[in-house]
Amino acid sequence: MEDSNPIPLFSHPGNGRAVARVYLLRPELSKILNYYGRMVAAGEWKDYAIDHLPDRAIFSIFRRASEMPLYTIVKEPALAAAQGMWRITGTAGQILKRGHDLDKLLAYFDAKLLKAVD
Repeated sequence: MEDSNPIPLFSHPGNGRAVARVYLLRPELSKILNYYGRMVAAGEWKDYAIDHLPDRAIFSIFRRASEMPLYTIVKEPALAAAQGMWRITGTAGQILKRGHDLDKLLAYFDAKLLKAVD
């Protein structure tokens, strides 16, 4: 039987209480890594990081490991009914694209991939 709770609970190391965390699910991570891999092959991106916080999950994309993230792909389920739980933010924190569908959101990188391949 599959758990109906989309946010798994884990114990916090400090106090042993259960803490809800937002995670990228395997199909979501697979889609993101597909785009990431194509941009790495094009020489545009070099590194990534994944953060799982109580209210959101963040996939950060770096041109170099020592820099600030070039882009962040954020999953924030609390905004699912309103603005859409997915967003892409730029280096300065500006929202570049927001939406309900991850596939449509990731299409933002298609133009960048075409420029990198030219």
